[in-house]
Amino acid sequence: MKRNQKQQRERQPAERSFHIQPKNKNQQMLLDAISDFPITVALGCAGVGKTYIAASKVAQLFLAGGYDHIILARANVGVGSTLGFLPGTADEKLEPWLFPIISVLEKQLTKFKYDYYLNKKVIQLVPLEVIRGRSFENSLVIVDEAQNLSIEELKAVTTRMGENSKMILCGDATQSDVGRGSGILSFAAMCERNGIDLPVVEFGLSDIVRSDIVGKLVRMFYQENI
Repeated sequence: MKRNQKQQRERQPAERSFHIQPKNKNQQMLLDAISDFPITVALGCAGVGKTYIAASKVAQLFLAGGYDHIILARANVGVGSTLGFLPGTADEKLEPWLFPIISVLEKQLTKFKYDYYLNKKVIQLVPLEVIRGRSFENSLVIVDEAQNLSIEELKAVTTRMGENSKMILCGDATQSDVGRGSGILSFAAMCERNGIDLPVVEFGLSDIVRSDIVGKLVRMFYQENI
């Protein structure tokens, strides 16, 4: 036991705790859902803070102990269906896609500890293209832009869950960068039909917490159906 404790201290820098202050009831609902359920869906437009809350809660849970890994994944849609054409390592290819989550983790964990955990593979950036065949044990998993995943891809991702793990699927069900439409709502409806407890926290335009101009722009684009 003493040896394991020594190895644990050597593996991780000194930890710190922090408080997450929600700005509205839906942010609080998201915090509670992540705490209470193995898989949570967070849906909402830009500026509502869903990614910030999800990443902050993951950092808080990780620092509290009991989890070995933080897994970050994202639907790689926008400049092609594969990361293969981008230069660099797999992590370097994924970092631009995952920057919104990474920036929150760097803030909550500190940049030093984020880099440390990434180097030690405690934090892992995982392309969805190669997620089949993996199993995530004792892990906290965030999947961003989940609205771009098909039912088949959601099946591949969610069935990777192992013991003592949590997964948060973040996205905007009204936005999709692919022609097939959104599978995330179909996935949620399928879980409900089959008696699977899957909390879906839906943020509205009134939940936008960014600057006034961002809120106005987001509302404009929604009203113009863009």
